[in-house]
Amino acid sequence: MTQQALPTKTLPVVHLRVPTHEDAFVWHRLFDDPDVMEFFGTGASAELSVYEELTARQRRHDAELGICLWTLLDADGEPIGFTGAQPWPRDWGPTGEIEIGWRLCKAAWGKGYATAAAQATLERVRAAGVPDVVAMVDARNERSIAVTRRLGMELAETFMSPGTDRVARCFRLVL
Repeated sequence: MTQQALPTKTLPVVHLRVPTHEDAFVWHRLFDDPDVMEFFGTGASAELSVYEELTARQRRHDAELGICLWTLLDADGEPIGFTGAQPWPRDWGPTGEIEIGWRLCKAAWGKGYATAAAQATLERVRAAGVPDVVAMVDARNERSIAVTRRLGMELAETFMSPGTDRVARCFRLVL
């Protein structure tokens, strides 16, 4: 009896670009949804100024490190979120590490975009000479944990997010 290979899901085409100042407004609009923000910070939508600072910081990361959180575009060039890598920005957790991450608008969920974007991120991170990456994921965020598994990442550590009762899982991948 011959074994048949299981069909693999074809991932969508994605494009990454360094975020522009205008992307701050786009990210603010895309992420102004309590479902999207459920596992980030306080779970509430962020002010526009947060995204203005974030996009400016990502442009600096790109110029200095060759990596950043890129604006994620679908095959038609429409922004659907961000993905990328940056130095872990907090004084707790995997300090000194390069973290990969993704955040998508709700309309893009469940279509393979996060996995496709994370794979594109890993290609760019490898090309930049980064030896390994981490992904910090809220322990309740099963969708993002599934993406880490599809990337071949393994659970390395668990942290309590300071000032909250949230557990953050740190997944690691040697490139």
